[in-house]
Amino acid sequence: MKKTKALLVTSFALFSLFFGAGNLLLPPFLGYNAGANWFLVSIGFMLTAVFVPILGIYAHSKLQGTLYDFGKKVSPRFSILYCVIIYVIAVTIPSPRTAAATHEIAIAPNFQLTSLYTSIMYFALVLVFVLNRSKILQFVGKYLTPIIVVILLTVIAVSLFTSEFSTTASNFQNPFLGGILEGYQTFDAIGSVVVGAVIIISVNDKFKFTFEEKKQLIKSSGFIAGLCLFIIYVGLIATGAFFSSEINIDATLSNDMQRANLLRNISITALGNLGNSILSVLIALACFTTAVGIVAGTSDYFKGLFKNSQKAYVITAIFSCVFGVVVGQLNFNAIVVIAIPFLLFVYPITIVLILLNSIPERFASAMVFRYVVLVTFIFSIPDIVGFVWPSETLKSIVKFIPLSAHSFGWVLPAFVVFILVNIVSKNKATV
Repeated sequence: MKKTKALLVTSFALFSLFFGAGNLLLPPFLGYNAGANWFLVSIGFMLTAVFVPILGIYAHSKLQGTLYDFGKKVSPRFSILYCVIIYVIAVTIPSPRTAAATHEIAIAPNFQLTSLYTSIMYFALVLVFVLNRSKILQFVGKYLTPIIVVILLTVIAVSLFTSEFSTTASNFQNPFLGGILEGYQTFDAIGSVVVGAVIIISVNDKFKFTFEEKKQLIKSSGFIAGLCLFIIYVGLIATGAFFSSEINIDATLSNDMQRANLLRNISITALGNLGNSILSVLIALACFTTAVGIVAGTSDYFKGLFKNSQKAYVITAIFSCVFGVVVGQLNFNAIVVIAIPFLLFVYPITIVLILLNSIPERFASAMVFRYVVLVTFIFSIPDIVGFVWPSETLKSIVKFIPLSAHSFGWVLPAFVVFILVNIVSKNKATV
């Protein structure tokens, strides 16, 4: 009974820490643009938004350490740099945006409050939760997530029941690859290595299990959370696709506002005026749990970096929340543009680290880690340079790299190097 309760609480908490505003707003908009090809887009989306993130949780179950352990086989210095970049990105983009989304979608339409006031109250509550570290797993997993799941499933079920099941033509030239790239925008691969570390510490604080028991608990929780994400993502994508012929959205608005308006219109169409209130509650809860996970994960890391210092944990939590309030008032499109080069650098490396930490160790030696990560970085450079300083010369070079046109130029080289290094390593071992 104790293990069953631990499994349910951990699974729900993991799902909730994953599922933020972007995870709610992006799938319906993806389905809306996919139209008749919504199922093919869904398959691609699941690879980067579900499969890779859950592999990240599986890797955490094997390591049962911190984010630092993901890259330590490359080198200690690399791992520290990687961790700092990951956590800086986390507190400068996804975390503040949860507050902005809560204000724009849940607060502003219903209350006469400024975004500054919303952000202050929002991050004050986040700070309270983060400073009460030992209670995060229980409160999020036991109370908040069931509410989120029930509301989500209700909106999806009623929306699909009231739709006419007609779709428009797809806006994607390649629906499968389009779905994969859209899955990047959920930040869930990065999220998995951040919230996975939060889950590890929470499980250690809450339950007195052996290493193998914790490994099984986290693996099973990851599977359940992934299954929930899969069901809800498919439901949201299908909902967006089936309402694409009924709802028109203003293309002059920013992508975030187009997504928000689409989901609001679907909720109101399916549930009437009550739908807007339900959506407001759903957005606020989904955003809040994600922000708690990001700030707690960042604080955990810097606590460990400074010899398990509780003072470092508190200072990092306060700084992250204050930064969230300040950045929440800025132009987020500008922030995202600045962050894109860092994401183009860190996202492929994150995926590679997740995969290498998930496979059997006999195929993932320190040498394999180093060469595969190095090649991944090298073949990601054209994407970074092409975004910062686009040129015809660069385009003429990268066209010879398979999948480079879709920002996947690193995939084949990394895979080839992985095979070659393993072959060379085995040949040396047999000599």
